[in-house]
Amino acid sequence: MKLVVRAKLLPTPVQAAALEATLYACNEAATWAAQAAFEKDARRPLGLRKHTYAEIKERWGLGAQAAQHAIKRACDAYSTLKANLRGGRYGRPGSKRYTRTSGKPVVFRPEAAQPYDDRMLSWQHQTRTVSIWTTAGRLKGVAFTGQAEQLAVLADHRQGESDLVRQGGNWFLIATCEIPEKTLNAHPVGFVGVDLGIVNIAATSDGERYSGRRINRKRENDRAVRSKLQKRGSKSAKRRAKKYAGKEARRNKDINHKISKRIVAEAERTGRGIALEELTGIRERARLRKPQRTTLHSWPFAQLGSFIAYKAKKAGVPVIHVDAAYTSQECSQCHHTARSNRPSQARFACKVCGFVEHADHNSSHNIAHRGWMSWVRGARSTAPALTLTA
Repeated sequence: MKLVVRAKLLPTPVQAAALEATLYACNEAATWAAQAAFEKDARRPLGLRKHTYAEIKERWGLGAQAAQHAIKRACDAYSTLKANLRGGRYGRPGSKRYTRTSGKPVVFRPEAAQPYDDRMLSWQHQTRTVSIWTTAGRLKGVAFTGQAEQLAVLADHRQGESDLVRQGGNWFLIATCEIPEKTLNAHPVGFVGVDLGIVNIAATSDGERYSGRRINRKRENDRAVRSKLQKRGSKSAKRRAKKYAGKEARRNKDINHKISKRIVAEAERTGRGIALEELTGIRERARLRKPQRTTLHSWPFAQLGSFIAYKAKKAGVPVIHVDAAYTSQECSQCHHTARSNRPSQARFACKVCGFVEHADHNSSHNIAHRGWMSWVRGARSTAPALTLTA
């Protein structure tokens, strides 16, 4: 399976200037190649190369491999655009948006990612440096850093191209790694049920709860600050609002990584699979008071599910998605279902058998049971091979 590892570069000011000039030159060349492809209707690499290769090398001073990448990026962009137009992303054929999008050449952002193959980039893992091509010549000894676990994966499993990107004033190399998958556990002894929610981001059938109360309070404060900044409307206020939004997204991602890691590790340790509720339509199904709707709509539940899925795939743990309808009203002991079984958000009390449990744990037991029944009936694991940041 594929994982993406992001290594942070630590260039000197001179090296950073060379990287910036290279990124701008490569994207300008790719934009020019895309315009030539549009005008000459040459949207395949071989045909476009005849019209653009020599001039790209001479005009922007790109090397042979960099020029080839600029041409390929332009062709790939048109392939993606064609697929999006066909899929209806830009409206129906003949609509204003469709006509406007298809009637002009593709343009690349000045700081768009630039691919590097092994001829343009080499890694020295022992010294944690890279040698990288630029328009100012080859830079040697550019330091990089990252988490120890990610750097070990990078050293052992990196394959193919790496992308040079600049984000927030920092430089990164994003490398693709091919990780060997463990053999899927075809005979799990049971399933860990995972119930997703607002008060508790996730609750498992093992009794674990990952509370969201403190996180939600912090997110509410961040939203209030962003709202004030947006109302102010100045350039500095907009920059600060964007900074707050990025900070919240990184914090949410980190929390989802930690939760998914613990859930998968416990399932692997005990020889069980993982049962998740089907997230499709969760926003439409949930009936919440107005203050809670923003919290539900802004928390990346799909991201948490995808993190669990790819970590499970890596560990050989089967994952089953089940219909979570009425799991909060169904008794996990006698399976009597009634709305009155849940008198409050946190409390479940069955009206028939008298079973009392925390409501989220009761739901997670029902999800685990449905996952097991689906597996017994022959359902296959739904943990896909994903391309995600490790």
